[in-house]
Amino acid sequence: MAETANPLVSALDGVVAAGRYGRRTGDPGVIVSEVRDAGLATVTTRKGRRTALVEAARSAFGVELPSLPRRVEGRDIDFIWSGPDQWLASRHPAPAGGMEAALATPFAGLASIVDQSHGRTLLRVTGPLVRDALAKGLAIDLHPREFKTGHAAVTAVAHIGVHLWQIDDRPTYDFAVPRGFALSFWHWLEASAAELGLEFASGSDPSCPPQDSRGSVGRAPR
Repeated sequence: MAETANPLVSALDGVVAAGRYGRRTGDPGVIVSEVRDAGLATVTTRKGRRTALVEAARSAFGVELPSLPRRVEGRDIDFIWSGPDQWLASRHPAPAGGMEAALATPFAGLASIVDQSHGRTLLRVTGPLVRDALAKGLAIDLHPREFKTGHAAVTAVAHIGVHLWQIDDRPTYDFAVPRGFALSFWHWLEASAAELGLEFASGSDPSCPPQDSRGSVGRAPR
C-alpha cells in the first residue's frame, strides 16, 4: 500500500488572517510571519558521545555545535542550543524524508533524534517596536547589549514555554512554540502589540524578514 502524504499543517490555519491588528494608523511596529514547511528536530547527545557528535556535525554540516545558548548556521541546516548537550536542528524547507532520516546517518549511535516539525509552530517576529511588545511578557532582556544576533534562549512568554533566537540586527526573532500553545501565544502577541500596530504577513519568504505589506494583504477581521 502506498504511503499517505502527511503534509505540515499550520496550527494557525483558518484562525489567524493576514492583515493589520490593533493600531491601524502609521507603519506597524511589529510584523509577524509564520515560517511554514520548516523541518525541526531535537538532537540529544548520547552518554559519553559528545566529542564524537561534535566531530560528526563538523564533518557533515560544517558547523560547530554551540555549548552556549547560540544559533549556528551550517550547510543547509541550523543548530540552536536548547540545553546541555541538546540542540534544535532547523532546516527549510523540511527534507522530503523527514528530519530524523536526514540526521540519522551522520549522527548514528551518537545522538537521539526526535522530529519536531509537526510539534512546533515557528513564528518570525520583527519590526521597529518589536522589543517593546516582547518586553511585556518575556522574562529575558532583549537589549542589544545583552541579546544579539545568534543568541538563543529557552524561556517562557506569558507562562508559555518557547525557544527563541535572534537572526539579524533589525532585530528579527524566531519563536518555536509548542503547537498546542501556538494560538495562545498569538493571542498574547496580538494583545501586547495592539498599541504599537501589528501586521501578520501571510506567505512571507522565510529566508528574509517580512516587510510592510499593508497594500497587498487584506485587513484582518476584528
